[in-house]
Amino acid sequence: MQHVSLDEAVLVSGDPGPDLVALDDALNALARLDPRKVRVVEMRFFAGLSVEETAMVLKVSPVTVRRDWNSAKIWLYRELTGETDDGLGSLETA
Repeated sequence: MQHVSLDEAVLVSGDPGPDLVALDDALNALARLDPRKVRVVEMRFFAGLSVEETAMVLKVSPVTVRRDWNSAKIWLYRELTGETDDGLGSLETA
């Protein structure tokens, strides 16, 4: 399996309309489970903030930002692709 970052996925997408709607729906679903993870995605992906900048804004450690960023990407990938059998288990939102 080839790993593709969210950044790369958006660049290679031919029709961003439906993908953006699906991404918005997935982010709204994630926000109901863990709003901080959505804030991390917004800051890192959409605003282009670094891990350190995001940590300062959210008043958490850079390690927490990295953890939230990684688990949010996994969660969003699953939501957007419908894949669930990657062996990673369920997303912990605590």
